[in-house]
Amino acid sequence: MSSEENVIEQEAAAPEQRVRSDWRSLVEKVSYKAIVNNIPFLAFVVLLCVLYITNSQRAIDMQRELNANNKVLKELRWKYMDVKSQLVNVKTESQVMVNARKLGLKPSLLPAYKITADKTKKGKTEQ
Repeated sequence: MSSEENVIEQEAAAPEQRVRSDWRSLVEKVSYKAIVNNIPFLAFVVLLCVLYITNSQRAIDMQRELNANNKVLKELRWKYMDVKSQLVNVKTESQVMVNARKLGLKPSLLPAYKITADKTKKGKTEQ
């Protein structure tokens, strides 16, 4: 019955007194005893906050590392393209002849021919 009496008193009380009683009930909810009773829940909330912060920091670090790796990859692609174009120029016949002249080599006057091993002649000479 005491709770019913409190409700009746609050209804009969002035609005100022209702605000004070609401404030007192809020203070009681946040009191030391209420905090002690809710320590497991508060510990869980703190753990979630720590995990959230850690996860955010890790994601930021990974994004920075990814951006740095992308820059390195772009530079390596440009180097690859540059070396590839230089290699195409070096492999041309005219450039090969210029480099061979520097070494003292001359182009052959005879056309190239294929050397083949004839098995029939080889077998007859051994007998």
